[in-house]
Amino acid sequence: MTRDTEQVAMRGEFLLRIWRGGELVEEQRERNMIMVAAKTAMAMLIGGAGAGKAVAAIGFGTDGSGPTPDDTALANQYSRALAAVDYPAPGRVSFAWSLGISEANGLAIAELGLLCEDGTLFARKVRGVINKDADLSLDGVWTIIF
Repeated sequence: MTRDTEQVAMRGEFLLRIWRGGELVEEQRERNMIMVAAKTAMAMLIGGAGAGKAVAAIGFGTDGSGPTPDDTALANQYSRALAAVDYPAPGRVSFAWSLGISEANGLAIAELGLLCEDGTLFARKVRGVINKDADLSLDGVWTIIF
């Protein structure tokens, strides 16, 4: 017997690797915040009205405050398509991503976000500033767990 009050909370796991001149200089593995807007996106996908609600990109921004569940955008956003989508276990979807040496140079990256096709901010991660230079590249995997 299940109780009506039981809920399964959606959560995220975030892996970031920072490379300088091709050498790994930092690796960060932490949980991240799922936005309130993600619930609407998921409801629309399940209900068949999810045009534009699939997660399709990663964004990099400059706002190091927060995060809060009501966040809707990244500051001074640079975004790019995800590298790959995988389903590693039941109830999990993983998004591989990267930011190459020729991208977003000069950006003081303090936040990262998963973005739906229509720009909805699905998940957000705040960290210490990464001053993006031409010898720096980033990659990682962002997993959403249901």
